[in-house]
Amino acid sequence: MPNRCGPLRIAWALAAASLLTGMHASRALGADNNQDFIQIERGRYLAIAGDCAACHTNPHDQRALAGGRPIQTPFGKVVSSNITPDRETGIGAWTDAQFDAAVRGGRMPDGSRLYPAMPYPYFTRMSHDDVRALRAYLNTIEPVHNSVQPDQLPFPFSIRAGMRLWDALYFHPGEFQSEPAKPAQWNRGAYLVEGPGHCGSCHTPKTWLGGDRSGRPLHGYSIQGWFGPNITGDQHRGIGDWSAQDVVEYLKSGHNQFAAASGPMAEVVADSSSRMRSADLEAIASFLKDQPGQSETTSALSPFNPTMVAGAAIYQDLCAACHKADGSGVAYLIPNLAKTGSVASREPTSQVHVVLHGANTVATDEEPTAPAMPAFAEQLTDEQVAAVITYIRNSWGHAASAVSASDVHSAREAQGTHHH
Repeated sequence: MPNRCGPLRIAWALAAASLLTGMHASRALGADNNQDFIQIERGRYLAIAGDCAACHTNPHDQRALAGGRPIQTPFGKVVSSNITPDRETGIGAWTDAQFDAAVRGGRMPDGSRLYPAMPYPYFTRMSHDDVRALRAYLNTIEPVHNSVQPDQLPFPFSIRAGMRLWDALYFHPGEFQSEPAKPAQWNRGAYLVEGPGHCGSCHTPKTWLGGDRSGRPLHGYSIQGWFGPNITGDQHRGIGDWSAQDVVEYLKSGHNQFAAASGPMAEVVADSSSRMRSADLEAIASFLKDQPGQSETTSALSPFNPTMVAGAAIYQDLCAACHKADGSGVAYLIPNLAKTGSVASREPTSQVHVVLHGANTVATDEEPTAPAMPAFAEQLTDEQVAAVITYIRNSWGHAASAVSASDVHSAREAQGTHHH
């Protein structure tokens, strides 16, 4: 008698196999989607930590990462590129390998060299996986058709082939290598500062060719009319008097008991550090507090020096109402000039800028008040601006070089402001 159940069993077996295959495929697809989401979210966070928006989003049109923002360098103006996934004017047609070569190697898909206004000398420390994650995130943002002409430097800097020599001198490719003798938190902070955060691009002194000056990392540098202050553990000019919590508060809110972020740093806080995880800010603080300072020995000017006497009078008349006679200010609102090491910075660039033009401090969720400093360019002469800044830089335990009227005049000329 034939076994009639045979074909039926085969049919049921095939159906069961098909169902199981579908279940496995569904699970695999779900796992892939979850993996994609994790990678994209990692890339989104890295874009924040790297402050990509600061350069690649033009504040005049607010099209996210579409480029077109002019960036002033010591060598002229460069314009940021479009990094949206638009295939014609952005990076949509790039392969992942080409993207990695640009971010970590400073090379465009056609082989031409990028200018270090794009901080590939720092991004080279990023891991391959982090760069892949960053690309995965950029692939998800809205494509914007925005053709940008980045080559606006004057001759001979307009010749990109010259960057081969620059790279030979100053570009040292290679991923970040952790220090086994340091704790994990310190190494995480080092990676963020030296890699995606590219803090040295503003805070490390540069040579006349614009490369990092060896031996003095994070000791301060003048750029775009401001001085990126010394952020080492230097007790006199750096953040040696700040606790790790002071550093975290400053990066998270833009304010702490000593200082308030303004100028380019206000943008960094608003777009980047205020949106970072507290654990990462604590890691950055751990690393920065451990960086050695190298302050030059400087003697303070005598309070009886004529410039100091004139500066003291101007300070009492125009500054003491907010910053107080003893320079102590108001914690979390008005900078404490007596206890902020950057007041005695190697170069007075920021102080001249703030006295001439005023400053708006950053507003964040934690500190929304954002008090502003008024401008005195119209009220004070070059000599008076120089005198009051010299007084501040040599009072309350500070000791720094005097500011000259010609320094102030040069700043006025560079920034197009004049005293009437």
